[in-house]
Amino acid sequence: MPGMLEDIIERTKEAADSYLSQPHARINGVQIGPVGIDWTYAQEAQGNWRTRMNGIFKQLEKHDIGLLITIDEVTVDLEEILQFASVYQHFVREGKKVALLMAGLPYKVSALLRNDSVSFLRRSQYHQLGRITDVEIANAFRKTVEAGGRSITPEALKDAVKAVDGFPYMMQLVGYRTWDVSENSPKISAPDVQQGSLLARMELRNRILETTYRELSDKDIEFLLAMLPDSGPSRVSEIAKRMGVATNYASQYKRRLLEDGVIGERGRGLVGFDIPAFREFLNEKAF
Repeated sequence: MPGMLEDIIERTKEAADSYLSQPHARINGVQIGPVGIDWTYAQEAQGNWRTRMNGIFKQLEKHDIGLLITIDEVTVDLEEILQFASVYQHFVREGKKVALLMAGLPYKVSALLRNDSVSFLRRSQYHQLGRITDVEIANAFRKTVEAGGRSITPEALKDAVKAVDGFPYMMQLVGYRTWDVSENSPKISAPDVQQGSLLARMELRNRILETTYRELSDKDIEFLLAMLPDSGPSRVSEIAKRMGVATNYASQYKRRLLEDGVIGERGRGLVGFDIPAFREFLNEKAF
């Protein structure tokens, strides 16, 4: 969010409070009758964000301590993200004890990496969280519910797994909304999950489907529309035929859509939709 650079400095000071020197104070004057002492505190060193961070690094280095910076919900639309990335590469080149972990939705991460001003980030290790297996979803869902002192019926758990459909963000939404609509009951039922899933799908449409669609190029959309006739995974060669282009040309858009997390590989030469309900969403838009 706006102000993230200042927040990084403040959170660093908070975390490393015992290792960072505090502003020095000196007596400015003594007053007699009644007795009082007037203190003056030295001002902290001024400078831009990079200069102030360098001052913190110097103090941490005395204790052989490094700094891990974590940033969630990355977006290229925030100017401070671009400023941060530009400065961070200097920290690395200067040998600072610093590491960075950033997370965000696939299409936002891809947009950030495509920005020329932060090309340094393209050399970072990139891990895309793909679809989660039904078994993992069921285990995580049940354990989270039980950790909160409640239980969930087998039918409700089955419905929740189906609603999540392997999508990490949807797991968050279904879990949160289901918990919220049933907070006064010790046991989560199938109707609770159905109501929570409906709210989650509405939120998914507004937050993910609409936004993702707006980010797609005309050719991206054409590729996705060419997948709609298939009830299951689509073969890239067939998609190319429907588009009226060569397979290697269609593969360019396949790679883009894979990077953005819209589709995922289902085997050699096969792809499928990775965002739940996106197939139905495209059908609505196209027809």
